[in-house]
Amino acid sequence: MPQTSDKTEAALFERAHQDFLDNLDEELELELEDHVPAALQTPVSAETQARERLERRQYFGELMRLQGELVKLQDWIVAERMKVVILFEGRDAAGKGGVIKRITQRLNPRVCRVAALPAPTERERSQWYFQRYVSHLPAAGEMVLFDRSWYNRAGVERVMGFCTEAEYEEFYRSVPEFEKMLVRSGIHLIKYWFSITDEEQEFRFKCRIHDPLKQWKLSPMDLESRSRWEDYTRAKEVMLDRTHIDEARWWVVQAVDKQKARLNCINHLLSLFDYHEVMHPPVELPPRVHHDDYQRHPVPDELFVPDRY
Repeated sequence: MPQTSDKTEAALFERAHQDFLDNLDEELELELEDHVPAALQTPVSAETQARERLERRQYFGELMRLQGELVKLQDWIVAERMKVVILFEGRDAAGKGGVIKRITQRLNPRVCRVAALPAPTERERSQWYFQRYVSHLPAAGEMVLFDRSWYNRAGVERVMGFCTEAEYEEFYRSVPEFEKMLVRSGIHLIKYWFSITDEEQEFRFKCRIHDPLKQWKLSPMDLESRSRWEDYTRAKEVMLDRTHIDEARWWVVQAVDKQKARLNCINHLLSLFDYHEVMHPPVELPPRVHHDDYQRHPVPDELFVPDRY
């Protein structure tokens, strides 16, 4: 009898191991951004392939370690009833979405959520400018990541003429007070600017043009931004100068190398909190309860998804 039990346990661990590998493979597929479309394919030497495999192994190892720390940070935020807001700003294709995905990848979406607001409606344009962002702010024990934020007014709205000069100046009068108010209310406010070069943005846009899986990321506004590079640069410089305050300072992430940018940003985010691992009671799975009077009803065949794979 014990031998049968040992076999059952071994089979269970084997299945768990395969499940882990399946999960890992799935996430590796998400990370494999070097799936090269036919239009961009070039021969790669065996030496280059070996070097890239080693670099990716090192990258994944460090990413998973940092994601483990993010889980600890998440538990600590819940336990301490912290309220955290992180803003991610930068030019189009700067890598904001990539780092947000790696931060949230293993976290509880009920604790850590992403706010990526669309263009304001006609009604929202008539409201107090910050009003539509306020409803997305965290409650105690929550962390909210803004994929672009109220700084749209300092960037795209300014450059593309979507706001008046008076609205633009009012924004700069209001935003320091607004952010100070958030901090006084107990919100930890962190602001990241992802910095890339002109050449790198052009390269990433061309990759999106040739990659059918990424073409949806290339909007008409993105294309327009290429011809207004210097306008966006001037707008960014003004923004950093006028909104870098002690209560909510800016942090600039060098983002030309995507993988280094992700690791550096996550590592820096973790360094801003004096968190510790929160101990939880051990989890015990209760036994399955069987009732003699229960009979499972068969599921009609037409309800099943066809087995195509």
